[in-house]
Amino acid sequence: MRIGIDARITYYARGGIRNYTLQLLEALARLDGETEYWVLHSRKARTSFLPGPNFRRVSCWTPSHHRLERWALGAEIARLRLDLLHTTDFIPPAFGYRRSVITVHDLTFLHYPQFITAQSYAYYNRQIAWAVRRADHILADSFATREDLVTLLGVAPEKITVVPLAADRAFRPLPEEEVAPVVARYRLQPGYLLTVGTLEPRKNLPGLLRAYRLLLDEEVTDAPLVVIGGRGWLYQDIFACVQELRLTGQVHFLHAVPDTDLPALYNAAMLLTTPSFYEGFGLPALEAMACGTPVVVSDRSSLPEVVGEAGLLVNPEDVEGIAGALARVLTDEMLRRRMRELGLAQAARFSWESTARLTLGVYRTVLAVA
Repeated sequence: MRIGIDARITYYARGGIRNYTLQLLEALARLDGETEYWVLHSRKARTSFLPGPNFRRVSCWTPSHHRLERWALGAEIARLRLDLLHTTDFIPPAFGYRRSVITVHDLTFLHYPQFITAQSYAYYNRQIAWAVRRADHILADSFATREDLVTLLGVAPEKITVVPLAADRAFRPLPEEEVAPVVARYRLQPGYLLTVGTLEPRKNLPGLLRAYRLLLDEEVTDAPLVVIGGRGWLYQDIFACVQELRLTGQVHFLHAVPDTDLPALYNAAMLLTTPSFYEGFGLPALEAMACGTPVVVSDRSSLPEVVGEAGLLVNPEDVEGIAGALARVLTDEMLRRRMRELGLAQAARFSWESTARLTLGVYRTVLAVA
């Protein structure tokens, strides 16, 4: 088999899809040493992600999310004569391969068009219906995304396979001597509240900030709120909310945090909260549980299936409810211990090896009917 994997997004963006693509490549290399994998990179990328001797780099001129991407990328890869192309960011080229698999991570832009820019909405809305028709098979990160594909876009259920993500093995409980130097580097003390994710409207950071203000006013805690994530889009309201609520000294924004620092920062947190309006998977919640950190997440989309019985669920539109759940975790040591045990067990149910096995099985099934 000659399989192409589109990894161009790894040059253009940090975050979930980039991590998914890199972790999948590593896990496939551990499982499959025979298939020829052609990994599509941006021509500007200086680093090559080639985890095994059967992986080859293809440098592409076509950038991710270009308006002519369907045709330009197809023209670039036609010479490779790929048996299958896996598009990890869901929009495949119109030609240049025999069969295609795409991964759809979420359909936020259909549920909440107000949460993205008008330009992005026009682009995604124009592409998604075509993409799911064009693909021979679709991978969905969660059953929630699978249901969205069926109900919102009319995709046949048998065309979709749910392939959950996983936390990297680096996310685990760490000894204090490994955690302390990292936390000190960011001028923090252990015991802070933590949220992780790109600064964008669907993350519901204004709602979290208002809940945090209630905790301070009611003297539940004086620990800071740490926000790890780069600036995405339409994020200005977040900083305006910090000013409005007089939280400048209490909220710490950490941008461009190296992946190697994240396990220690999770370990030092009292809890992680993800009160998002929508998540295709919610990887930070899984990473936090793998570190033994309790999680408070919204009761929407994929998050309930990711955290299972280990996390507390909240309505993201209920500020007082978010504050109440956070207060429970902050003030109840027995609850924190129980959530730590349940979280470690829940996180252990997910692995990148399982993700790669399921993905490889889909590749082979799609090619078998070619």
